[in-house]
Amino acid sequence: MASSNPHKIQNKQKRQSEHLKSKKQKESTKRDERLRRRRTEDKTPGLREERRAKNVPATIDRKRTWDEVGVDEEAEAKLGVSVDVLNPKRRRVEDAVPEEAGEDQEEENAEDEGGKDDLDSMLGSDSSSENEDGEAKDQKLDGQKPPDRAPSEAPSTATDLNLTPEILMQRFPTLFNPPTDPKVLITTSINSTLHNEAALLTNLFPNSTYIRRTAHFHSYKYSVREIAAFASSRNYTTVVVLNEERKKPKGLDIVHLPHGPMFHFTISNFIPGKKLPGHGNPTNHYPELILNGFRTPLGLLTAHLFKSLFPSHPEISGRQVVTLHNQRDYIFFRRHRYVFRDKRATEKVIQGADGKPMEGVEAIRAGLQELGPRFTLKLRRVDRGVQRRSGQEWEWAAGGEKVRTRFSL
Repeated sequence: MASSNPHKIQNKQKRQSEHLKSKKQKESTKRDERLRRRRTEDKTPGLREERRAKNVPATIDRKRTWDEVGVDEEAEAKLGVSVDVLNPKRRRVEDAVPEEAGEDQEEENAEDEGGKDDLDSMLGSDSSSENEDGEAKDQKLDGQKPPDRAPSEAPSTATDLNLTPEILMQRFPTLFNPPTDPKVLITTSINSTLHNEAALLTNLFPNSTYIRRTAHFHSYKYSVREIAAFASSRNYTTVVVLNEERKKPKGLDIVHLPHGPMFHFTISNFIPGKKLPGHGNPTNHYPELILNGFRTPLGLLTAHLFKSLFPSHPEISGRQVVTLHNQRDYIFFRRHRYVFRDKRATEKVIQGADGKPMEGVEAIRAGLQELGPRFTLKLRRVDRGVQRRSGQEWEWAAGGEKVRTRFSL
């Protein structure tokens, strides 16, 4: 008697055929269920919204936790505190506080004016006329309609650098007010063989120069502090040191001149542009910069560091864009060239976050071509000075995260 379990069939060919039959049966059942659900949801769109609301994946990003700190600790903007600086709800609360204070002052002023009215009626008549004029101006302002602005179709993760705490700006004034045209000096670690990779970085960062560190046995080995002093005296704004491990890029040290801070990153998955499938060749145009996912004080400090490496006036004609996307404290670095083209007949309609077609872009599409290089960064330490010495204090050091859902950037 033949077994009903296909895994127990002794003949290999029959076992394979039974496995293919069961697999096709499962696929057809899923497809029929999917098509039936689509027809039902087309008739009643509310079912689709309920299903999407229930089927939200429970990712680590959605489970992200923030530190519970007081107002004083949050105002200090410590780098080791995980506080969402860009949270719109928190900004609304901060904006409401001065408004309440303003209302209290207005009430006090009204009481004072009331006391003056008892003393002199002429003052009261003047104040009443001023109030009437103010109310008329307010009514005129209320009658004006604000400019129409189309709402955002999809939630944005872009970093708003204008919301940086003032204490960070006071602590690192040169980093938050960089020159419009930065000048970058690129070098490697001692006895490094990553000359081609370092030359690629000169093509990545505008106005950059690569200087090799000598590997001769009898030559003087310059330290990073001495290199920073050399670069600062020649009007360089940043020093980038590419570290090596087993003839592969392993770390990236970025020194903000003249007095720091110094950021230590680790590099993983470094792929040069020529090894990317369908890659393009970069040009000498200044690229546009996109910073995503930097939300904490440390994240905003890191975002301003990368902003200081690129000129503040990109050349739009080059159509090049550099993206730094932070997710779970990993910074993904990409460089693309974009082009706007007409929509093909075989392409689908662009949908927004609500699942409805977006208006105004029905016949437009954006094409991307990656230029490279492609790599991933992770921040490990922020030194207070130019180079870490024995006993030197650092601003922030990684390694203290004990909760998987707590992130530093």
